[in-house]
Amino acid sequence: MTSPTPINQPDLEAFFRLSHDNLCIAGYDGYIRKINPAFIKLLGYSEEELFAVPISSFVHPEDKEITAETRSLIMKDKPLLNFENRYITKTGEIVWLSWTSIPDHSKELIYGVSKNITHKKKLEEDRQLLIKDLTAINTGLKQLTYTISHDLRSPVSNMMSIFSLLDLSQIQDEESLQYLDLLEKSVLELKDTLDDQMEHLKETLLLKSTMELIPLKEVFQATTDSIRSLIDSSEAKFEIDFSQVDFLLGNSFYLHSIFLNLITNSIKYAIPGIPPIIRISSQKDKDTSRLLFTDNGIGFDMGKNGSKIFTLNQVFTDQSNSNGVGLYLVKNYMNSVGGTINVTSEVNAGSTFCLTFRNQNVH
Repeated sequence: MTSPTPINQPDLEAFFRLSHDNLCIAGYDGYIRKINPAFIKLLGYSEEELFAVPISSFVHPEDKEITAETRSLIMKDKPLLNFENRYITKTGEIVWLSWTSIPDHSKELIYGVSKNITHKKKLEEDRQLLIKDLTAINTGLKQLTYTISHDLRSPVSNMMSIFSLLDLSQIQDEESLQYLDLLEKSVLELKDTLDDQMEHLKETLLLKSTMELIPLKEVFQATTDSIRSLIDSSEAKFEIDFSQVDFLLGNSFYLHSIFLNLITNSIKYAIPGIPPIIRISSQKDKDTSRLLFTDNGIGFDMGKNGSKIFTLNQVFTDQSNSNGVGLYLVKNYMNSVGGTINVTSEVNAGSTFCLTFRNQNVH
């Protein structure tokens, strides 16, 4: 078997010249001794300009001190790994570099290899800005929810007091008595909802995350009971199939709110003159469970609005009771439990929301 040909000096020169990484050899005095074409192209200076001044001349002013400190450590025999700093190119552009450098004491040289990580830094910066914006929005929504939940308790309590003062024996009309009974039940349901909301907010503020086994039939029943008059007036029909998954591991408060938002949306955005048909089913796939909400409503123009459906304050109809919050909340609820939500839809052909819940290995 033939032995491999040894690498000679010209091969190393070719490697130095052709490498897409930024290669640099600098002396202990801080001046560049050798630099490859990739680094020259990145910085935009000529080779003569780069050799004329210390390499620190091209470092961003805010990074000069930490770069000098790190350079002194290299000369004390401490190899440098993944050190990040900024350079300013000839055009004034700021680029981020990640360095690996080692010293050669016998020649008083430092050999450095760097990668341009400007794009990664930009992505990280955008991510941090997004997190900041979402945190601000989330904090505002919590405060708004807390205020609404708190401030509504007084008038609700007042309404309950009024019902306790009513002398129903003085009312002879049966239809009026039925309406009063429905109104009282609605007020009691509103009180229970506000109490649940306040309890959930307390848990959230205390950073408690409650995960429990939730029976889907009970969630559906509780949701539809709370909006019975809306369902009856819209003549909505339901097709329910929880045969594959009848329990979900999750947050009960979130799941009730998800059912409420998606069901009321299907009723709200029904095609005029056509009673809504709402199909809710569950599916199982290993440790993942899915809920499918399908309706026959007006749907969405996915080409025009598909990317905006779950964003805050997005309204796609001219209905006065549309506020662009419901689907945003559903999306955030799914994010909170580590799940996802997707939608498929056609104009005047209905919509299907697919909610995916992971880590559902429950027995």
